[in-house]
Amino acid sequence: MLPLRFVLPILALPAVALADPFIAESLKKWDNATQYTLEVARAMPLESFGFRATPEEMTFAAQLDHIAQNMTWLGGDFLTGKPFTHPLQKKKDRTPAETMEVLTAALAFAREAIAATPPSTLDNTKDFFAGPMTRRQIIALMHDHHTHHRAELVVYLRLKGIKPPKYRGW
Repeated sequence: MLPLRFVLPILALPAVALADPFIAESLKKWDNATQYTLEVARAMPLESFGFRATPEEMTFAAQLDHIAQNMTWLGGDFLTGKPFTHPLQKKKDRTPAETMEVLTAALAFAREAIAATPPSTLDNTKDFFAGPMTRRQIIALMHDHHTHHRAELVVYLRLKGIKPPKYRGW
């Protein structure tokens, strides 16, 4: 039997999302990616959230903030048209716990944006700085950007001598 944490996201899918293979597959991937990202983030000791691999790199916490900001920007501006709001999102110098709270909320917001995307609009194009993109491409970009920065976090863990959580894909 599947643990409840795997069943609840599936039950929460809108019927329209389940009817479209791309949206359903994207949500399944998103749920696994979110859980893995949060595991990676929790693997870093709180006192090391200020760690950066090189002087030019973002800190561990800044990487988490960047993931959150990018996912809410793409999900809000390009999929739903609704802004992400969280009481801590604009606070400077957040604690690691506050950073984790915003990241968790941002990833949930992005999931909801993907789920709320009507399948009939997946091929609609939106102006983007890299040229027009379809909503389908925006969702793919969200996955790609999320994965890219999580991979950087894995390197940060290894540089600190911390074994990262076991990877899981789909």
